[in-house]
Formats: sequence, structure tokens, C-alpha cells
Amino acid sequence: MAIDEGMDEETAERIDQPVAAEAEREVRLTPAEAIERMRINVPVRGNRKLRTLIERVNADAQLKGWWHVSNVNAVARMEINDHSWVHIQIVANIALKLLRQLTKHHVEPAMVRDYGMTPDDAEVVVTLAALTHCIGMSIHRHGHEDFSLFLAEPKLRELLTGIYDEPDRTVIVSEVLQAIISHRADGQPLTIEAGLIRVADALDMAKGRSRIPFERGRVSMHSLSAAAIEDVTITDGDERPIQIEILMNNSSGIFQVDGLLKAKLRGSGLEPYVEVVAHIDTETERRLVQVYKLEV
Repeated sequence: MAIDEGMDEETAERIDQPVAAEAEREVRLTPAEAIERMRINVPVRGNRKLRTLIERVNADAQLKGWWHVSNVNAVARMEINDHSWVHIQIVANIALKLLRQLTKHHVEPAMVRDYGMTPDDAEVVVTLAALTHCIGMSIHRHGHEDFSLFLAEPKLRELLTGIYDEPDRTVIVSEVLQAIISHRADGQPLTIEAGLIRVADALDMAKGRSRIPFERGRVSMHSLSAAAIEDVTITDGDERPIQIEILMNNSSGIFQVDGLLKAKLRGSGLEPYVEVVAHIDTETERRLVQVYKLEV
């Protein structure tokens, strides 16, 4: 995954490791051992509020505990795709990258348009939503978006104390909660920030990071297509602010793009700003499907 600059080499290497090795190793650790390994890195770029927030997150054992239990539930008990802190960090970095692409092209996030706040505040909302969007997995997969809401609300207020005063703190918390609930399958994002979380969550697909079911012998279109994704790159588009380029090793990966990513992109509010192009990187299949463009 081509993620924004500013990440240390060790973290980048951990993110690029296949999910089965990384996620399954973590679930065998004690809780104390697991959280001791966790450190979120995002490029803060002079955003002091975001820098303070990340420092607090990296010192928060409760938040890290939720990430650990979420991963145990997902990987050890349900044998589905990674929900570890590595997933959390990838989603945070993708969402920030997408947001900065939009603001570079003069697209105003809701924090600016609706509240007269700043792009820095939008970055805080997006990052917090990424960090807490699936902590409800620590309770159960089914309905985890709802569970994330009641776990996140007091934690968000705790993390934001001293960074924002009222009523701004309540505005930030409310917008984060809206982004959390909007990432569900039938979610209806009301802001760009919420739409970014919905799409960023779907874009954690590079390097076979969703291939646990495939490696355990559960062969299906979902598992085959997940294993087909090699890389995802976010750049300037030719006609739109964002181009998402997906490299596949075979055409089954089109299901991830057309079946799953398309569903998350549709209704996200990002449709006017994003173009998606997929390439199949094998000589045999390149003759059949060289470039696939997603129509939303």
C-alpha cells in the first residue's frame, strides 16, 4: 500500500507483511505483550492537535486493549480478515491521504464548510474515526458499528480534553461518531469525513491482507479475490482529485473492486472526486483485461 510519507521503516514493513503471519502472531500474545507492540504512526505535518492526539493514543492502554480483543475475535475465533492495530493504522493513513488529496484540490471538508473550522480539525475527525471505527469488534462482529459508538463516545471526550473546549469538543465527537456508524454496509455518510472512513476501510486490501480464509482452505470468490490484490496506490487523478490504482495478479480481484469497493464508494459522497483504475499484472490475463475502470 502506497501510504503517505512520515512513517518509520519498521512500521511500514509490519504493514506490508501478509495478514496471516502478522495477525495470527498477535493473537497468541498476552494482552500486555500485544499492546506493548502497538504504536500508531501517521504524518501529522505540523498539525499540533493531531500530534497531541496521537501521543495520547499511543499511551492509551484501554484503546489498545480494544484493538487486541477485536483482532482475537476476528482472527482466532471467526477466522475472518485482520482487525488488528495494523488495520487501524492503515485505515488512518489511507483516510488522511484521501483527505489531503481533496483539500489540495480545494474540496472543503464538512468541518470547514459547516462549522468554519479548519482542515486540521477535519484531520482530527478522520483520524479519530479511523482509530475507533471497529473497536466494537471487541464485543462482537454482528452490530459492531453500534457497539463502537457507545465504547468510543467517552473515550473520544477523554482524548480531546485540553485539545478542544466546548462546544467544539462536542462537535468533533459527534462528527467522529457519525463517521463510525456510516462505515457499515448500509451506512449513509453525511460528510466527506465520514465517506472517507467508509472508503478507506474498504481500501485495506493490498498484499493479500484479507486472505486468512483463503490460506485456511476456504476457497470462495471472496477469498480468491482478496488474495489477488497486490498493491493499491493513491495519486492525483487525470480528471478528478483522487485516482485509486489497484494492481491485481489475476482477474478474480475485479470482485474486490466491482463488488466490494464499489459498494462502499457508492453513497459515500466521494463519487465526484474519485476515479478507480485496476490493472491485471500477468501476461496471460493482460491480453484479456488490461485495464478495468470502475463506474460508480
